[in-house]
Amino acid sequence: MTKEYPLQDIGESNLVEDIFPYSLPPLIKFDGSWIEDIEGEQVVIDQAARVKQDIHITDTTFRDGQQARPPYTVGQQVKLYEMLSKLGGPKGVIRQTEFFLYTKNDREALDKCRELGFKYPEITGWIRAVKGDFRLVKEAGLKESGMLTSSSDYHIFYKQKQTRQQAFDQYVGVVEAALETGVRPRCHLEDVTRADWKGFVFPFVQKLARLSEQVPDHLKAKVRLCDTMGFGLNYVNAAPPRSIAKLCWYMNNECGIPPERLEWHGHNDFHKVHINGTTAWLCGCNALNATMFGYGERTGNPPLESAVMEYIALKGDLCGMETRMITEMASYMQGIGFPIPENYPFAGKHFNTTRAGIHAGGLRRDERIYNIMDTTALLDRPPRVAITDKTGTDGIAVWVNDFLGTKGTADEVKLTQIFKIQKWIMDQYNTQGRLTAISDEELEQQVRVYLPELCAKYKK
Repeated sequence: MTKEYPLQDIGESNLVEDIFPYSLPPLIKFDGSWIEDIEGEQVVIDQAARVKQDIHITDTTFRDGQQARPPYTVGQQVKLYEMLSKLGGPKGVIRQTEFFLYTKNDREALDKCRELGFKYPEITGWIRAVKGDFRLVKEAGLKESGMLTSSSDYHIFYKQKQTRQQAFDQYVGVVEAALETGVRPRCHLEDVTRADWKGFVFPFVQKLARLSEQVPDHLKAKVRLCDTMGFGLNYVNAAPPRSIAKLCWYMNNECGIPPERLEWHGHNDFHKVHINGTTAWLCGCNALNATMFGYGERTGNPPLESAVMEYIALKGDLCGMETRMITEMASYMQGIGFPIPENYPFAGKHFNTTRAGIHAGGLRRDERIYNIMDTTALLDRPPRVAITDKTGTDGIAVWVNDFLGTKGTADEVKLTQIFKIQKWIMDQYNTQGRLTAISDEELEQQVRVYLPELCAKYKK
């Protein structure tokens, strides 16, 4: 041991509330800079400084999100777009959303959403990098459109059957056509975490930067870094082409694309989609592209609601967002046939439900012990207890007070009042051989039997 740490027997608890305020998601703070070795030099990445920049969220629910499910109806897209705007708030934390432009349904949905007149999220398009598709952008009257510019040899040689020069010339031609027509191009570098950076990616992006020098600021090309197969790595000193930090650094410092024109688009094939998106934010990429509940091609994209919570944790403020919309969006999505696992963070039916008796006991004494944040205020989702043979009297008391709405009142139910309910529950398992949790409907019936006066007062 190099240093001894004596016990500090303090009189009052230290709840570390500067990091765990409970009224917000736990805050993310930094106590130093991240050192990367790039091109033989030590590069300091100041993450605390990055957090103060204009980091934001963009959405691809209506583009990549639709590639993983049957098409949304026009009405469904309008409803979801309206929710998206309310969630992101007036400051435009959710800055943009992109639409397909190919079908009558796509174009009608785009027009109906635009008729709502919301400033945020701005509606943009998406096309392949072919001039024939560009007419769709012009016809839609959009100010910005993404275009597919596949960057790895897997795609260039084997999917597109091209040489690098042919792909380069094709992409540049469509970008030039966009600039000439007054549309900002957003180049989607598909499969960039499996590409030859110095042999193709950097020359192409540097060409974009040179073209952008010739146009006004509102037309300067953007670059979306597409981790198409989820190969990106957040680790310090990970090697190219998988290093997110190095990729962002090269874009900012060697290729002429500043953070405000750089966007990250990830996939979850290796369960890294959320942390990789946050890493991009912290390493020089202002925009994080996401979908509602992470629904997207194959394993999905960065979950929008998780990006919202991460944003708040980094900024230390709600920044005008209406986080309770997450619950409303989840309810709507499930109503139109979109499955959300019961344990899915922030939105699943039981994401803040405890079953363990000792956890329920802590929850009854102070919900901060076993609840991640004030889910009632932030998500309109009070912490809940699922009743099984492992729950115990504490958990039953939590459930009953939640059902009756008596928590914090003079009528708050005490443990001594629910022993008969607990006996009924244990009989279900010990005598009847039950293996499933007790349903809310069954518990409600028992509460009406054993606590009739309180039911008459609170559940008329």
